[in-house]
Amino acid sequence: MTTGSSSKSRPTADGSAISTFKGQDRALRADRLGTAGLLLSVLAATAPLMVVAGVMPTTFGVMGIVGQPLLFVILAAVLALFSVGYAEMSRHVHNAGAFYAYISRGLGGTAGAGAALVALVAYSALQVGIFGIFGFEVSGLFATYLDTELAWWIPALLAALAVGALGWLKIDLNARVLGVLLLIEVVLVVIFDVAALSDPGPEGLSLHAFNPDTLTGAGIGTALCFCVAAFLGFEQAPVYAEETSRPHVLVPRVMFLAIGGIAVFYTISCWALTVATGPAAVVGTSQEQSAGLLFFLTGDLLGETFTDVLHVLFVTGMFAAMLSFHNVVARYAFAMGREGLLPAAFGRTSSASGAPGTGSLLQTVISVVVVAAFALTDDGPVGDPTAPVLRLFTWMGNLGALGVAVLMAVASASVIVFFVRRGAAGAQLWRLAASGLALAGLLFIIGYTVKDFDVLIGAGSGSALSWLLPSVIGLALVAGLAQGALLRSRKPEVHARIGLGNEAFQLEKAADTPD
Repeated sequence: MTTGSSSKSRPTADGSAISTFKGQDRALRADRLGTAGLLLSVLAATAPLMVVAGVMPTTFGVMGIVGQPLLFVILAAVLALFSVGYAEMSRHVHNAGAFYAYISRGLGGTAGAGAALVALVAYSALQVGIFGIFGFEVSGLFATYLDTELAWWIPALLAALAVGALGWLKIDLNARVLGVLLLIEVVLVVIFDVAALSDPGPEGLSLHAFNPDTLTGAGIGTALCFCVAAFLGFEQAPVYAEETSRPHVLVPRVMFLAIGGIAVFYTISCWALTVATGPAAVVGTSQEQSAGLLFFLTGDLLGETFTDVLHVLFVTGMFAAMLSFHNVVARYAFAMGREGLLPAAFGRTSSASGAPGTGSLLQTVISVVVVAAFALTDDGPVGDPTAPVLRLFTWMGNLGALGVAVLMAVASASVIVFFVRRGAAGAQLWRLAASGLALAGLLFIIGYTVKDFDVLIGAGSGSALSWLLPSVIGLALVAGLAQGALLRSRKPEVHARIGLGNEAFQLEKAADTPD
């Protein structure tokens, strides 16, 4: 049983009690995931091959930051600080709404409503954006190996339907699909790492990329934004809390395993890229090869067959990431429907699989509509990356990363308020200090993200997109806060449920059980 509330009702402003009982059909199926299944579901969203082949060369080439491996170390420290308080909250609150449930427990239901809408928009943007680069890469494979021109939006739409179908299935089956694809990706990247470090480039096994002097220039803040996007996924563990057997144990364990594993994997892989090219040449080579840098290097080090397999796994890895984000969005929609922030239909699970089917359908529809919109406005020839990669992937990816960074910052503040209000500040002092430091670091990153958003999306300094896209997160927050305020005044019984999830049902069931 959770410990975030001591009764099955919340008081209104006038002191009357409000029932928060919702019923067993509003609960996700428990005991679906163990440590391994939860860890694989979380790590799949990080799309390791997509980060190594896409994010890292972009950061080297566009930002000119040789010390990117050191940035991963620094960012891992900030996110570990964030996770200290976030993980402790997961012991008290078990809710598929994760971020917004935690925020509502600390800052109130109105703030929770605002966070809920931001989470829905941010994770939807992250998932939909990947369809762009997925379609482009599949189109490239058809052109290279089958000598066939295929518009990028055809595989993108087919993938959206396939992901939607899998979203209706049991989460443990999803975890197996994600796990197999993830493990193959990781193995192939590790093989490259070993090859690069065993046969280094012209400067040898250089550690220059870890020299603090490499972290200079105007691109540091923006490079941090790219690196934040690379880590996204670890924070999703609490979304699956209701589907684990021991959420108070498994969720914190998986979060720290994910951060540690991601940090080590990305740091070594990024360092391997600098060793393979030589630190002095990594920026120039990345500018020449762009997202083809990894494949360019593996062609020399490991041969064309390995590189061909890597191209295919690049695509399957992106599919795994899309499925992982899809599952998260579906669960956020489920939690919001259960608590009255979305229509009640979203708050019910499929009788066959126990999955949040309506939420899954919502994300599938959003994906198809957005992909279709970018396809209809794409006037470039087949193989032109402008619409799928430089617009859909880049715009949506950075929009989503900004939204999640905002949620992490607000959640850090919420952790502090949550424990202070419960008189536990002394007992939790070091965790609150960690949350405070994380909040400062995240605000720094958010500030640079907004300031340099034109660089992140490849737009000119005077482009309206540099403020229109970040404004989407701001508008989602304002709309959510307005909804929360409206519910507080007109439907206090609904407002009282925000963040409680199915906890009230569990409490009532326990109260009705004879001794």
